[in-house]
Amino acid sequence: MKLTYESVIKLREHPIYDSADGKSKNDYFLEMLKEVLVWGLRPAFVTGDSWYSSAANLKTVKNNGLGFMFAVKSNRTVSIQKGDYQQVQSLEIPEEGITVWLRNFGSVRLYRTRLKNELRHYVVYTPHAGSEVSPQVGFNELHLHHWAIEEYHRALKQLCSIERFQVRGKQQVRNHIFASIFGYACLQAKKVSESLSSIYRVKNDALKDAIWDFIKSFSDGKDWLRPSFIRAVNA
Repeated sequence: MKLTYESVIKLREHPIYDSADGKSKNDYFLEMLKEVLVWGLRPAFVTGDSWYSSAANLKTVKNNGLGFMFAVKSNRTVSIQKGDYQQVQSLEIPEEGITVWLRNFGSVRLYRTRLKNELRHYVVYTPHAGSEVSPQVGFNELHLHHWAIEEYHRALKQLCSIERFQVRGKQQVRNHIFASIFGYACLQAKKVSESLSSIYRVKNDALKDAIWDFIKSFSDGKDWLRPSFIRAVNA
């Protein structure tokens, strides 16, 4: 991957997403990775969900000297013994993980977690050490960072409506995304300043107050809106 200042300038001219580009999520992932590296950032690890764990993406991360932890789908095939490939969901995976050969990539460390009744699988690669990441402690720390990013994106969607907008112009879309991220930052600041347990509580409390104020102001003098019950009478 050739990294140049000119390539960054070109990337920044692109809209956040434009179907006319004919690019997939993986194309955008590789472009974002390229841009970050041009900035001079050298992340110890790159993480993502199973959508981005294609062999081509993993090889690109590896070739740039970076480690990774990616989720993989349950039907992804790996080999413990050479030439004998199995789906990860069919394997017995100890808590400390297991070293496997990922098809079309190479040696990685495979882990399994459980979220409620759902099993999730992750592959970890460490630069210059291959799959020899510190078995359980190293994975737990990586997974904690991975999950924090997951929660961030979930909150942007559920609390800040980043996906819900009625505009089509490029600048208007950018403005909406900026406003959503700014709103997320405000929720986090309020959570910290008021020592609240969750930013979800911040939003819920604000909504409760707003709804109650509306009900009080709107229903004033409108007793006829109050539900009333009439006793049934047998004819």
